[in-house]
Amino acid sequence: MVRYVANKFFYMLVSLFILISATFFLMKAIPGDPFMSEKKVPPEIQARLMEQYGLDKPVYQQYLKYLGDIATGDFGISMKHQNQEVTGIILDTFSASLKLGVFAIVISVIIGVLLGMLAALYHRKLIDNVAMILAVLGIAVPSFVLASLIQFIFGEKLGWFHVMGFDGPLDYVLPVAALSAQPIAFIARLTRSSMLEVLHADYIKTAKAKGLNWFTIMFRHVIRNGILPVVTYIGPMTANIITGSVVIEQIFGIGGIGKVFVECITNRDYTMIMGVTIFYGVLLMLARFITDIVYVLVDPRIKLTGGKEG
Repeated sequence: MVRYVANKFFYMLVSLFILISATFFLMKAIPGDPFMSEKKVPPEIQARLMEQYGLDKPVYQQYLKYLGDIATGDFGISMKHQNQEVTGIILDTFSASLKLGVFAIVISVIIGVLLGMLAALYHRKLIDNVAMILAVLGIAVPSFVLASLIQFIFGEKLGWFHVMGFDGPLDYVLPVAALSAQPIAFIARLTRSSMLEVLHADYIKTAKAKGLNWFTIMFRHVIRNGILPVVTYIGPMTANIITGSVVIEQIFGIGGIGKVFVECITNRDYTMIMGVTIFYGVLLMLARFITDIVYVLVDPRIKLTGGKEG
């Protein structure tokens, strides 16, 4: 296990280095600078600002300096939020995004697995057809379209929920619904197909022939083996929810890290762009790492070195 974790950690560091480097040079390739605005800044002030943030130096020197700062945990000062550290802004705004993301992930897994199980158990019946129609709609309709639609219907027309802000428990309902719709659809389809395959497997027939009761067969054999594709999908799902929250936060006016990310790209706030990108990258890599560990724990037949035991 220690060797496996060390191996994974090493590849995470390599991936993070590639992400930092690619983002840095792509960002520098975009025309303009953070101090361009509709109101023209006098050349002497702009030159002073460029010198203050080290933007007057060659790109390779800026890159090496940034790598050194990152190694010491210094993400720098925001170029648009006066005298505010990037780390502080991220920590202040991430709480709203974390709440939204956690609720969306939990709801996606619970509802998706239940829908998939019901569809598999009632294969080719009304429940199966309804579940798969909902799954197709969930996959086909983009989250931002669904967000605008439910915002209009349940907020503007019916007045059941607030359409902007994130103040009370009810304010979670619409953004979480918009963010979790697509993951629910994918999980439902994955669970259904996997459960159908398991239900028709030879070992299930053997278990029935031995006289095991229905609950034992379902929870010890069907669910445990049928849930594996869902466990594999949790990593990419977390990535989709985290990156998808950027749009949802804008639509519902949630002051989370997604909204900050959009603003810093628009304003060409280099230090904020790098800081939020690295933060997102670390979250996604950790999600993938945890998924790999959980996958091994769910199915002990899988070796830490890869492959299944013979």
